[in-house]
Amino acid sequence: MEIDGPPQEPKRTLTVEELNIEILPVIYEIIRSIEKDHHDNNQKNRESQDCSQKVLELQKRLDQARADIRLLPGIEFSKEQQLNNLEALKTQLKLKQELLQKYRYLYPFDFPKP
Repeated sequence: MEIDGPPQEPKRTLTVEELNIEILPVIYEIIRSIEKDHHDNNQKNRESQDCSQKVLELQKRLDQARADIRLLPGIEFSKEQQLNNLEALKTQLKLKQELLQKYRYLYPFDFPKP
């Protein structure tokens, strides 16, 4: 008797529009906190801790972005495979357009006259 593991969930996919990669505001805040010139050591320590927190937040967002990007459809294909697939699809489109032009004005059925 074989014991199967938990049922596999279907692989979730994302579209490019669904990606949420908002890292620029965090980077801006990190740069801003580094540029500040404080004369008070207490305030320097507090700003250093805040900056460390912001760097951790940036790291979390980058990790989430990497995980989300792995969910994009087609990401498992190399650039060459994607380009080959694109060329094949373009060829199919061209052939179908040619067929549409060829058969556009042909009447496949004779309509009975009233």
